[in-house]
Amino acid sequence: MKYFVSAVVLLFLSQIGFSQETTVNGKVTDNTKMPLFGVNVLLKNTNTGTQTNEQGAFEFNHLTNGDYILSLSYMGFKTKEITFSVSNDQNISLPEIVLYEGNEILSEVIVEAERRNKFSRKQTAYVSKMPLKNIENPQVYNTITNQLLISQSVNTFQDALVNAAGITQLWSSTGRSGDGAGYYSSRGFAVQPQLVNGVAGITNGFINPSNVERVEVIKGPSGTLFGSSVTSYGGLINIVTKKPYNSTGGEITLSGGSNDFAKLNVDVNISDGEKLSFRLNGGFQKDNSFQDAGFKKSVFIAPSLSYKVNNNLSLNFSYEASGNEQTNETFLFLNRSSPIAFNSIADLNYDTNLSFTNNDVTIDNITQNYRGEIAWKITDNWSSQTLIAGGLAKSLGYYTYLWNTADYTDPAAPIGTENFSLYAQDTDSRTKTLNLQQNFNGTFHLGDLENKLLVGLDYLDSKIIDNSSNWGYLHSINLQGDLIFGEPAINAENLSTALSGLGNLDSDVRQNVFGAYISDVIHILPSLSVMASVRYDRFDYEGDVNITDDDDTEYTESTFSPKFGIVFQPILDQLSVFANYQNGFSYVNPQYITDFSTGETSLQSYDVEEANQLEVGVKSNLFHNKLEATLSYYNINVDNKYYWATQTQDLAINSQGIELEVNANPIEGLHIHTGFSYNDSEITDSPSAMELVGNRYGESGPDITYNFWTDYKFLKNFGVGAGFNGASEYDTMVDYKATTGSFYIPSYTVFNASVYYETDKYRFSIKGNNLADTSYYSGWSTVTPQQRRVLLGTFSFKF
Repeated sequence: MKYFVSAVVLLFLSQIGFSQETTVNGKVTDNTKMPLFGVNVLLKNTNTGTQTNEQGAFEFNHLTNGDYILSLSYMGFKTKEITFSVSNDQNISLPEIVLYEGNEILSEVIVEAERRNKFSRKQTAYVSKMPLKNIENPQVYNTITNQLLISQSVNTFQDALVNAAGITQLWSSTGRSGDGAGYYSSRGFAVQPQLVNGVAGITNGFINPSNVERVEVIKGPSGTLFGSSVTSYGGLINIVTKKPYNSTGGEITLSGGSNDFAKLNVDVNISDGEKLSFRLNGGFQKDNSFQDAGFKKSVFIAPSLSYKVNNNLSLNFSYEASGNEQTNETFLFLNRSSPIAFNSIADLNYDTNLSFTNNDVTIDNITQNYRGEIAWKITDNWSSQTLIAGGLAKSLGYYTYLWNTADYTDPAAPIGTENFSLYAQDTDSRTKTLNLQQNFNGTFHLGDLENKLLVGLDYLDSKIIDNSSNWGYLHSINLQGDLIFGEPAINAENLSTALSGLGNLDSDVRQNVFGAYISDVIHILPSLSVMASVRYDRFDYEGDVNITDDDDTEYTESTFSPKFGIVFQPILDQLSVFANYQNGFSYVNPQYITDFSTGETSLQSYDVEEANQLEVGVKSNLFHNKLEATLSYYNINVDNKYYWATQTQDLAINSQGIELEVNANPIEGLHIHTGFSYNDSEITDSPSAMELVGNRYGESGPDITYNFWTDYKFLKNFGVGAGFNGASEYDTMVDYKATTGSFYIPSYTVFNASVYYETDKYRFSIKGNNLADTSYYSGWSTVTPQQRRVLLGTFSFKF
């Protein structure tokens, strides 16, 4: 019996030994041997994945015998695959794995549950068109992450952009011809969202956040890498759309709330786990105005495809088509040529419940954008990116606005009374773009100096055909809705009658821009790097100049745009001090000028406008990405700005200020995002309009803006979010105040909060926007009332 028991015990122990499962571990670094934290490490063809820790280490447990493929991906680095085999249940320590920087990984899968700071994401290949960490980049940019958009239940692009330090809305999206996207002020200059996935994209009309992975707000004049067509002197806005990933799953989202808000979004991704990934995202959204009339409706579909030919070659394609219908938001254009009868919201005596429109007076926007990419890893150190992108946007329907004018029925009434005249246009325009781009990225050494080199070519062709009607007058009203003069009802039938017989614009304009650029980042020491970049740009204009239908002109201009930067890291990869010089430029189309003393008209061409920025600041990535912050001071000078009122090019503008952005994760489950901006803008010279000297530049908006949002998750699945955003008072008539007097848009602070319950499979949230029901406004020589208090409920199911 004793021998029998011993034999059984021996057999049992031997079975335990033979059934032991293997542990596999490894370490990931970059090519300077620095550990990479947060690298996604996946076992292909399985549901098993993890991320590297602060030391760059990872580990898999309980692997059975067999062959495996390890896939490592990290934003800004080239994906790498490692094969290994497990046999005889032996533990394995893989050799050190080195990732090389390269093009953005489109098929990246982020292990969201393990992200330490979910509001922080500063690894991108778009900002510098090369793989460059934020802490070693001398340029400032803000990233609005998808996790922040989800936390805030964002349903409009405007609500997304309040999270970028120093960004404030001037105009809502109008959908009108040519420039129907919203206008925002950045560092004292107006900018529109015109960049999609790093290339020129049309965003005329409503932008649906349901297809937005993140928003990158790149600060300061950035003409050297991006040219002039998609940038302003204050920066540019890059919309990064959702792309395929290498697993199968999806999400369905339903939302509803105040003002009959309704939203449905379906996002499905299918992948074979090896070569092919396909994603289809689509949805519908509708929202009524808080006023007596007005609505917005949007539907979109966005398929995208990624095909990995082999480990060195990938093909990627994305497409988005949207159809939007909306009434015109209330835009009260204040008189620009005569004294106005009021200088504050209180004096205006406006009943903001009135929209002065009708739900059958709408404008439609049909928009398409596509982007194809060939990403080729030539060697471990060199890569090629070939891009073809384009878009088509249509504006169809009625565009209306209200202009502060005189009561012409009363000869004694002064110019600039409280009355407003409604003007309308039957819009019929098309904008078409084609963008070709070729980039080469490489890393090489000259002696002991490591160089990161970008060489690129860019061609952008755009054509605008506008067959809209000329402008027509319908009626004059006061801001209590009383008819002063003209046709009483605003509807499609009356507008059609008012516009009949007025003729059409029949404008046809084509612009094409060729650019060539080179940028080199030289690592003098691991802690010290310098950047030097230059661009050559050639601009061709062909089109109408608004004299006669047959009078066309051609115009060609070219320029060089330099850029320099320096970064010193006193604590490597955790703290940097930076400085930059950046250049931006803008082409001014030729115009006919009339000499009123002689009556003669001549064609006037203009020089290229230029802006130059000097900036210094610090960036941090402390406590293993728990505290990411950027603080900077900038000074921008424009010496030859075109002024539309005098048709001269003699404005000099100085815009300077400070910006702070912080993303923090002080304790587990608590995430904080906040920003602050102060801008001091001044017209320093204007020989043709001396009354402007000393004024704040009209595009600048408020001098102080701020935002704050915090999200705390507790008891594993419950969470709360709360925050605010606001701006200081500013004079929306500052460009004209010598003639008109001032009109002040009041300061405001808007409070928002949410509660949610979230698991791996679903998320339910309730969000309140503008909880205090604050009346606030935006404007740029205009006044537009903003959204009042709303409640939103959102349910998302993941599969």
